[in-house]
Amino acid sequence: MIAELGQYALALAFALSLAQMVLPAWGAGRGDAVLMGAAGPLALALFAFIAFAFGALVQLYVTSDFTVVNVVENSHSQMPVIYRVTSTWGNHEGSMLLWVFVLAFFGALVVVFGSNLPDRLKAYVLAVQGAIAAAFLSFILFTSNPFLRIAAPPAEGRSLNPILQDPGLAIHPPLLYLGYVGLSISFAFAIAALIEGRIDAAWARWVRPWTLAAWIFLTLGIAMGSYWAYYELGWGGWWFWDPVENASLMPWLAATALLHSAVVMEKRDALKVWTILLAILSFSLSLVGTFLVRSGVLTSVHAFATDPARGVFILAILTVFIAGGFALFAFRASELKQGGLFAPVSREGALVLNNLFLTAATAAVLVGTLYPLALEAFTGAKITVGPPYFNLAFGGLMLPLVFAMPFGPLLAWKRGDLLGVAQRLMLAAGLAVVAAVVTAAATTGGPVLASLGVALAVFIILGALTDIAERAGIGKVSARIALARLAGVPRSTYGTAIAHIGVGVCLIGIVSETSWSLEKIASVRVGETIAIGTRSLTLDRLENRSGPNFRARTAVFAIRDDGMPQGTIEASRRMFAARQMATTEAGIRTFGLSQLYVSMGEESADGQVSVRATYKPVVTLIWLGAVVMALGGALSLADRRLRVGAPRPATVRRRAPVPAE
Repeated sequence: MIAELGQYALALAFALSLAQMVLPAWGAGRGDAVLMGAAGPLALALFAFIAFAFGALVQLYVTSDFTVVNVVENSHSQMPVIYRVTSTWGNHEGSMLLWVFVLAFFGALVVVFGSNLPDRLKAYVLAVQGAIAAAFLSFILFTSNPFLRIAAPPAEGRSLNPILQDPGLAIHPPLLYLGYVGLSISFAFAIAALIEGRIDAAWARWVRPWTLAAWIFLTLGIAMGSYWAYYELGWGGWWFWDPVENASLMPWLAATALLHSAVVMEKRDALKVWTILLAILSFSLSLVGTFLVRSGVLTSVHAFATDPARGVFILAILTVFIAGGFALFAFRASELKQGGLFAPVSREGALVLNNLFLTAATAAVLVGTLYPLALEAFTGAKITVGPPYFNLAFGGLMLPLVFAMPFGPLLAWKRGDLLGVAQRLMLAAGLAVVAAVVTAAATTGGPVLASLGVALAVFIILGALTDIAERAGIGKVSARIALARLAGVPRSTYGTAIAHIGVGVCLIGIVSETSWSLEKIASVRVGETIAIGTRSLTLDRLENRSGPNFRARTAVFAIRDDGMPQGTIEASRRMFAARQMATTEAGIRTFGLSQLYVSMGEESADGQVSVRATYKPVVTLIWLGAVVMALGGALSLADRRLRVGAPRPATVRRRAPVPAE
């Protein structure tokens, strides 16, 4: 009965999405306040029905209802409850339901927090959201129904893919979808503005909080996915330039550019065409990612679907919204006025430079991701575009961008003094040089330029702090006045500085991990030792263990540093009987900001175990930096100017004429 109720809820949600697509847009076109007012209740009802359907699917998984095909293929009664819940979105059908659930959630948020939006704009925004929901609900109902019954229910399910039976799956996909789908609001605002013909600084103020919220979730989602792959797959890497990883990186880059462009539009009423284009592009890249994951064109640990028919359906949706969005943009672009002028050397100019590099980096990743697919489709030839291309193309474009990052916030609007900014950054530059010298002296081996990478990261961090210090007048006014000024600095300014600091922190982790990691691969028996740097790992024992739905062979190593005991570290290989699949569970021990990473391989008949041990200096800064970036975004989002948004224009009431006496 629960499956049927979920099915009915989806069907009703589809009908509501069609009504939400048509009625508010019709009312906005005719100036009908009643039809425009229907957008809010329809969006809330749509969210309620999709939430009910999603809750029904969760219940089917928790109770192990093996009369439902989706549950049979992705669950097992012996799985822990947490993994039965995460199995809901650990498959194609359930993940698509989560996709539309998040979409409807954002639509409901627009209703709840968009009271200050003009009625026509709000109606068009929710109508676009309704159109997107209708497209993906039709995809679910006709090709990916999660509530299909099975004629002869088995006694047990096939279980979830063992690689996905991890707490990271409970966090990574929802965060990623909140970012992916959250960009649909920016897209909807862009389409609504193009239809209405109103694109101004107030529009930028309205769209920026939604884009920022999506960017925060996407940042955390990418970071969580990176860490999940790092510890779960047993490879020890944090980024592999996998096409599906690239599919999440591209909208993040475009959304970052959109945030910076919206600032210029809000402050200077400029870059209107560029901002609208980036809003369309960001969500378009999210749709491209959806297509790559679910079309069957990729083979990846991240991919869900292998049915080409589904890929054609998603490709049709992608074509309609992307082509439709860009066609409307082309039709309306000539009517958009560019707004305020500014000199090349100014804060606006720095933000434009930032956007150019970000979009170029996005294009480089897009080409490297799609070119092999296109080449195979048209010629049948198979090639692989790997890390060497991405590291060179992406890194080459990001290097000048991060170097220029400290300059932007210190430049004045409209016309800036580059020499004056350079002088204010001299202390930061000097300390960065000191950091390079200290790093070079403290490390051995690694690339020659690695120390310069650390210096660049330090320059970014100190540059962000310089901006705050300049605003407070530290060193120029008394401590009491400086503190008062610090208290008056807007939260969005603090947020920008913290986000930039996060970039620097992340860069230190990347440079250190890639340049100075120590790795040792060996085969050992119980009692034998592996030396890695100043540390040694001694295989203390091999154990057989069992979990709720797996058996494990675990290697326990004793750690010593310069002869001093430092505890143990465990690595294992798990065998999942339901799927007859083995997984590698890496052992990770954190020392400060660094980690010792041990991966266990095959065990031979004579008791030898292959082991790969890696010492990764300050590797945790990679993910800590991403968290700091997200915290900076959250602080900016807490700024009252963004929470309040642009005020609704006041209605001027005319006084009734006073009768003559």
